[in-house]
Amino acid sequence: MTPADRLAQLIDAADRVVVFTGAGISTESGIPDFRSPGGVWSKMKPIYFQDFVASEERRREAWTRTFSGTAGWTGRAPNAGHDAVARLVAQGKVSAVITQNVDNLHQDSGIPDDRVIELHGNASYAICLDCGLRHELHHLKPSFVERGEIPACRSCGGIVKTATISFGQSMPLGPMARAEEETHACDLFLVLGSSLVVYPAAGFPLLAKRNGARLVIVNREPTEQDQYADLVLHEEIGPLLTAAVPPL
Repeated sequence: MTPADRLAQLIDAADRVVVFTGAGISTESGIPDFRSPGGVWSKMKPIYFQDFVASEERRREAWTRTFSGTAGWTGRAPNAGHDAVARLVAQGKVSAVITQNVDNLHQDSGIPDDRVIELHGNASYAICLDCGLRHELHHLKPSFVERGEIPACRSCGGIVKTATISFGQSMPLGPMARAEEETHACDLFLVLGSSLVVYPAAGFPLLAKRNGARLVIVNREPTEQDQYADLVLHEEIGPLLTAAVPPL
């Protein structure tokens, strides 16, 4: 039996699947991961949330990264892995996609916003830290690039930041609660492309397992949670999922 056949068998036997995705599903779209050699944090240091709020200089640096595309988190297209997950959602197999990614590629693949639980936010738009108003990046870019004006809220004048969760910033309570609820309700928890080292997010696979769900981990490198999984596959995600969940 091939790895894809083994995965397909577990998916077919499940009634309610939760998919948990990390950077590894998006590297096939050309988006760098964070921690590996050549990843984002090997090229530039993260800007901590407290520094962003306190320092105009750090805010300017952050917005320069955003509008220059230095981090490379946005502007790419979904790949075969994203498309396969979208097919599972459309088929009613997957109740929710919990993601550590900020690239919006699950939504771009056709998954409705309300089925994607973003634990680390979203880099494709910005929000006001004071009133919460959403700001689109293409509206903010011209004044910054042409006149050097650091984005401010058009409603209240507050500090505007991309909607990602930065180092030192509190995890979003709503998405974390939803992720926990979905994890408790699933009978198959499918990890795709996460090293499972960033907590509290990495606690969800073990929570699912303790609650009686099957656990599958698909990741290029071994993880510390492999020993608890029912199936571990060190495969490329796009080709594997395309074989396991073929297009109609």
